[in-house]
Amino acid sequence: MKEVKIRDIEVINTAPEGINLTVVKVLTTEPELYGLGCATFAYRHEAVTKYILTYLKPLMVGRAVNTIEENWALMHQNAYWRNGGIENNAIAGVDLALWDIKGKMANMPVYELLGGAVRKAVPVYRHVDGSSVEEIVDQVQYYQSLGVKHLRIQSGGYGGGLDLKAPKTAPVGALDGIYLNSREYIRKTVDLFDKLRAKLGFEMDFVHDVHERISPAEALVLAKALEPYQLFFLEDPLPLDQTEYFKLLRAQTSTPIAEGELFNNPKEWRDLISQRLIDFIRVHITQVGGLTPARKLAILAGEFGVRTAWHGPGDMSPVAHAANIHLDLASPNFGVQEWSGIEPPNFVIQELSHQKGALLEVFDGLPEFKDGFVYPNERPGFGVLINEKAALKYPCKTEVTTWTQTRNRDGSLVLP
Repeated sequence: MKEVKIRDIEVINTAPEGINLTVVKVLTTEPELYGLGCATFAYRHEAVTKYILTYLKPLMVGRAVNTIEENWALMHQNAYWRNGGIENNAIAGVDLALWDIKGKMANMPVYELLGGAVRKAVPVYRHVDGSSVEEIVDQVQYYQSLGVKHLRIQSGGYGGGLDLKAPKTAPVGALDGIYLNSREYIRKTVDLFDKLRAKLGFEMDFVHDVHERISPAEALVLAKALEPYQLFFLEDPLPLDQTEYFKLLRAQTSTPIAEGELFNNPKEWRDLISQRLIDFIRVHITQVGGLTPARKLAILAGEFGVRTAWHGPGDMSPVAHAANIHLDLASPNFGVQEWSGIEPPNFVIQELSHQKGALLEVFDGLPEFKDGFVYPNERPGFGVLINEKAALKYPCKTEVTTWTQTRNRDGSLVLP
């Protein structure tokens, strides 16, 4: 069999929904054979692009496309210092593109290469956020009508903070930012779930995202207080530099815990999984380097009874969303999939194939949401195509990121 090699690597940056997306296109020595991968780091897209074109492209051109394990290891260790958002997302773009190519060469969807599907479709959770219980109840009932059985419930963003200016209660001269009041946030969150369960019962599975914005001691208070409301999981209650605190959290609360959105390095999740300190692993698969490490992580988690709930935000291209779905289909220990950001904004959700919008103008072959589940399109590879001419109509922007400028009441910075 003729060996197929990498002929070129291109980067396509586009923002059809106003969110910077980075897609990697790996071209091969076989005419018309190429693969697409996601390298999206929305807030540092120019750095990722530079990394791919300046460092990974010269390293990888001329190498075989089928030796994915070898190629991933080479990209990972070539810079000597390893792990981190820029490098891992860049590597993920090439890695996912190689899996896409392998699926096309085999004439199979990627999930078939992972051992085949153990389910026909993937149950997902959607996002609900409102300023009142009534507004949130209306959204919950809307999603119920669409067959969704899991919902993430927030009120006023993460940590309840929305102010972009220093409030009057802050010290004189305090800098602008999103100001948080953790104790008020905890009280309001518990009250919210109390009222939601009273109005809606326990049929729906609810998720809540702390986003690491409270102290470890406060996280324990919140997790214990939410026990009567039977959350499906409480997401990211602790920052990654305080993971030792999970031993206390596990010992004192029955609320299921999901963690890992910011993880980069296997050392960050290995102990949490092997000691069964979390219930769901929630990494962003491009942030850990792509499908190659993510499938190993899924297998590791399954050995210890930890389920997957991969990160699926708006700042992730449809290629990465598709990669999530293919991994979900083939993972026995799958839990639930976050599903957001891949439909045009402010539209009424129906079958994706019937929708129009900027994102669907740029990308074709998105997995399809229907009756609470997401289905792959069954094309070879990940099945997602990109219209490069349309992508040019929606250029990325380089701006100062504001939502991560979160502050305590005294004006000091707190993790976002």
